[in-house]
Amino acid sequence: MSAKVKVTIYGAEQLCASCVGAPGSKDTYEWLQAAIGRKYGTDAITYEYVDIDEPQTEEKHQDFVRRIVEEDLFWPIVFVDEDLVAEGIPRLKTVYQSLEAKGLVPVEEI
Repeated sequence: MSAKVKVTIYGAEQLCASCVGAPGSKDTYEWLQAAIGRKYGTDAITYEYVDIDEPQTEEKHQDFVRRIVEEDLFWPIVFVDEDLVAEGIPRLKTVYQSLEAKGLVPVEEI
């Protein structure tokens, strides 16, 4: 695989109202990096965390943060490239399926 897959997590310091008892967005971001790194390695994946409470410089982030507010979406929200794969508490199986659909292979299978 020559192109890198990008995992983007949108979140905030404050927990979303429906996510009481769940880990925070930053914790989820770090947990996903560790879990994905163990299964797929680190060479083919880049990560990005977008704090929805901070001003955004990229238009795509501005647009999606606006959508989160307007549609009352639960965060953290996980994208694999341009595909939204999780809203609220992410399931690793769903994230892994999306990564494998992009051509990633678990390191134990290489």
